[in-house]
Amino acid sequence: MTEKTLVSRVGDVTTLLARVAVGVVFIAHGWPKATDLDGTAQGFAALGIPFPGFAALLGAFIEVGGGLALIVGIALPLAGLLLAFMMANAYFFAHLGDPLVGGYEYLLILGACSLALGFTGGRYALDRLTPWGRPRRGTPEPAPAS
Repeated sequence: MTEKTLVSRVGDVTTLLARVAVGVVFIAHGWPKATDLDGTAQGFAALGIPFPGFAALLGAFIEVGGGLALIVGIALPLAGLLLAFMMANAYFFAHLGDPLVGGYEYLLILGACSLALGFTGGRYALDRLTPWGRPRRGTPEPAPAS
């Protein structure tokens, strides 16, 4: 096993901090959807989102559940994909044609960060304790770049 460099250790901590920050933002946006599903469904219907009741429930689940998954670091690739999917849908249904600045930059950043964090979750993630998150026996971990 190779010794972790200072840069690698700092990278793991900053990745954790980024996961927590992005996860908290998604929970903060998803919680109102979850606590007012009828109001959310009405808003979704006004935007032309199909099956607004189901979409409200699904959106709340993805934002709150995906945010929690980012924070604790479980099922990170799936969480990242689902959260990016939510941001793509928010763009398509609510921001299509808007300018980048003052329009959809927030969605773009959250979607891209979700994908990046989902696939590079860092050492401090519960995924590292799962069979899919550990290196296989006999397969050395790649040495960090110097």
